[in-house]
Amino acid sequence: MSMEVKNEFGKIDITNDVIAQVVGEATIECYGIVGMASRHQIRDGLTEILRKENFVRGVIVRNIGEEIHIDMYVIVSYGTKISEVAYQVQSKVKYTLKKTIGMTVNSVNIFVQGVRVTNL
Repeated sequence: MSMEVKNEFGKIDITNDVIAQVVGEATIECYGIVGMASRHQIRDGLTEILRKENFVRGVIVRNIGEEIHIDMYVIVSYGTKISEVAYQVQSKVKYTLKKTIGMTVNSVNIFVQGVRVTNL
């Protein structure tokens, strides 16, 4: 699926993969996030941190009518407060999508797939 934006200059189609890539980039910049994870990580039993080219596997963009909902799968750093990290990610994703693409997101759902000890 894709999102369509119309203005006085014409029409712009933005695919869900592009939105997922922007969301992934914004997420890994947040404090307490080790990386993005695959949405099938728990089923597969693997704890793989996705690289930049695979962020699409860790983000689901759902278009329901005029509403946009995002589901994200992340790995957080050990010792951080998960609720605070999730709130910061939600805020950053909503802000980044508004500034970058000009779209308003209705919900950002965070699914924590694992906790990792990071070397500082």
